[in-house]
Amino acid sequence: MHSLTTPTIATKADAAAVAPLQSLLDIITNLVSLLLLSSLSVRSFVGRWQILRTKLISLQSSLSSISDSPHWSENPLLHTLLPSLLSTLQRLKALSDQCTLSSFTGGKLLMQSDLDIASTSLSNHLRDIDLLLRSGVLYQSNAIVLSQPGPASDKEDLVLFIKDLFTRLQIGGVEFKKKALESLLQLLIDDEKSACLVAKEGNIGYLISLLDFHHQGLIREQAVLGLSIVVSASDESRKIVFEEGGLGPLLRVLETGSMILKEKSAIAIEAITIDPENAWAVSAYGGVSVLMEACRSGSVATQTHAVGAIRNIVAVEDIQTTLAEEGAVPVLVELMASDSNSAKENAAHCIATLASSGEYFRVLIIRERGLERLMHLIQDSSSSLATVENSLRAISSLSLSDSAARILSSSTSFIIQLGEFVKKGNMLLQQISSSLIGNLSISDGNKRAIANCMGSLVKLMECPKPVGLQEAATQAIVSVLTVRSNRKELVRDEKSVMRLVQMLDPKYEAVNKTFTVMVVAAVLSGGSNGCRKRLVAAGAYQHLQKLAEMEVAGAKKVLQRLAGNRLKSIFSRTWRE
Repeated sequence: MHSLTTPTIATKADAAAVAPLQSLLDIITNLVSLLLLSSLSVRSFVGRWQILRTKLISLQSSLSSISDSPHWSENPLLHTLLPSLLSTLQRLKALSDQCTLSSFTGGKLLMQSDLDIASTSLSNHLRDIDLLLRSGVLYQSNAIVLSQPGPASDKEDLVLFIKDLFTRLQIGGVEFKKKALESLLQLLIDDEKSACLVAKEGNIGYLISLLDFHHQGLIREQAVLGLSIVVSASDESRKIVFEEGGLGPLLRVLETGSMILKEKSAIAIEAITIDPENAWAVSAYGGVSVLMEACRSGSVATQTHAVGAIRNIVAVEDIQTTLAEEGAVPVLVELMASDSNSAKENAAHCIATLASSGEYFRVLIIRERGLERLMHLIQDSSSSLATVENSLRAISSLSLSDSAARILSSSTSFIIQLGEFVKKGNMLLQQISSSLIGNLSISDGNKRAIANCMGSLVKLMECPKPVGLQEAATQAIVSVLTVRSNRKELVRDEKSVMRLVQMLDPKYEAVNKTFTVMVVAAVLSGGSNGCRKRLVAAGAYQHLQKLAEMEVAGAKKVLQRLAGNRLKSIFSRTWRE
């Protein structure tokens, strides 16, 4: 166990301090007994005194529980709480003396007000004492808040530590709150696993209440930081913070807080919105406009997490409508040039989602030169894999617009980059790139520039997953094979030819035969005798015969091309002879 501050050590001074505290408790206990007796003989404001009597009975029981606790005098909170309680009871005794007179001559409204104020104060004291008793810390020697449980501590010690922290937060003054929050933050930073226990055992609702503007700046800052750690710890802790009403106050802090408060609240909001079911609440609190403003004018850290929160909720249709109203597209396009890699990644994701949602957003993105920004990101070596994936997804959706398709088709560097993704990218990049190559109107010159990816496209034709990859690869290679030099180059690649022939085999069920027939037809489309010879030599003819008998689409036509070539060869030899 290591110490955050100097642990309480039993000294003579400490022992001497116990006696006055015991005397104070005795005085309070006697005063409560006197008030209970006098409450029975009051002649004025009887109804209010009946309420006060009920509270005094509860207080008497609570004081007895304090006295029975073995280490109650060691708890520093009571050094503040008991004197304050005594002051309230003394005021109540003075009021009691006036109300027991045979005829009350004072101002009735003033007395009613004084009794109500005293009653409220008494309720607050009862609440504080109840919190203290329920925490269990009065049964712990040398209040554990002064010494954080170490890695070897058991769960019970940690739970007691957490309960004591939150007791101090709720009962103590400003200094107690600051020290308790410091200890809480130290625990959360030193032990990541403790965050889940804090969420379950601590009073998260009260921690959230410390975000209110009437609290000191340091307290608000510590509370926001604590919440950002707790909410990021696990699904369960995130759910607890949300259910305790944390999202609304965090959005208010993001809107009006200092720079550091905005940064920490943005972290917490991003974590809360990871759960899709929480997305509606952002809109309900008017949070979309708050997040967009944070993206416009916040620090880099605030922007990164604010756009991360938007990424979490952007798929919701109502939120997309609000984003359009808030002018989100220019801001998101600008963030794709951020110094923060995470901000670029999140912004690209948002743009990809909006681009896939309809022509309205595609027009906006293209108008704001978002397409050019996306094209830059996929070719930027500093871009993360996720940023490249999101950017390429966005480009794929934008390519549905004619204006974007023309820009993409005419960019040699972009087309070459697609070829590189086909050869070296992951499955997602390969699929999207193949689809774009197959769908764009690429010039013959650019098709020749990516001829070296044809072998990879043939390999992709054999991949059963993800769904749609085989079809995308087929369309891409058919498109590239419209160039004569590419057809010749492909048949010179012995491995690719053998793969194609293997895929023609009816026994090879991993590939849709229609796709393979389409590629073979593309290879033969120029009438090259050399291409036919290589396919026949590799055994394509026999497989096509079987596919034609099975009535696979296009197989008979391709077979005729191969067969016609064989007949011509026979006739040619006969004539020469």
